[in-house]
Amino acid sequence: MDEFYKQIFDKHQHVEAVPSNSEITAWALQVIRLLYPEQSKQVYAEVKQLKDEFVKLEKELVLIMNATKACQDCDNEQLASAFFDELPLLYQLLNTDIQAIFNGDPAARSEFEVIRTYPGFFAISFYRLAHSLFNYNIPLLPRILTEYAHSLTGIDIHPAAQIGEYFHIDHGTGIVIGESCIIGNHVKLYQGVTLGALSVDKNMAFTKRHPTVEDHVIIYSGATILGGETVIGECSVIGGNVWLTKSVKAYSTVYHKPEITVLNKHKV
Repeated sequence: MDEFYKQIFDKHQHVEAVPSNSEITAWALQVIRLLYPEQSKQVYAEVKQLKDEFVKLEKELVLIMNATKACQDCDNEQLASAFFDELPLLYQLLNTDIQAIFNGDPAARSEFEVIRTYPGFFAISFYRLAHSLFNYNIPLLPRILTEYAHSLTGIDIHPAAQIGEYFHIDHGTGIVIGESCIIGNHVKLYQGVTLGALSVDKNMAFTKRHPTVEDHVIIYSGATILGGETVIGECSVIGGNVWLTKSVKAYSTVYHKPEITVLNKHKV
């Protein structure tokens, strides 16, 4: 056991102090809450105060990237500046997601309710932010952010996945969207949907392993769609519990037809 303790001790000596996952996700939460004050109590008296908060968060991002050595050969100040310059576009994109969820869910009473309470929007907002960081080739941080959302919502979206506008996740628990997945515009996913790979061999790490879902597709609960060459054509409907490993043409309806028998032996 002494050798074991020494081995672990030596490892501790070579690990530098870095921000915890909680500190990193707290930064992301603050960015989202500045964009959507519906999620916080903070009130600003003037535009300058709000701008100063964004500047502060940009500086914090630089410190986080420096501390985690997320990108040792990068100009972290330039990357952080580029990320925050892109926030208006990210905000516009998130607004399309809010509209899609509100318009697509009869139970939604207001956009405020969607922003404040819907796990689908929470997961999407963290994905959008993480994907933006990922596009600047910043490692580690995007995955920390999407895994945080995953831990709270049960919705697992890899930050590298490419997802278009007006994205609607309904309920959401158990959804898995793989790394090389491509999703178009106006797509709606229900709980338990898996957009995954046919194989998890390590030598496929840099290949397209996950499906492409084109515009205006609805995928109902429990459906599993696998494979990098699998394409779900636009305006298709994939029914619940369907298992697909082949492409589907546009305007298709695919459903699983279970046979259920109910026997009632009760005598009147």
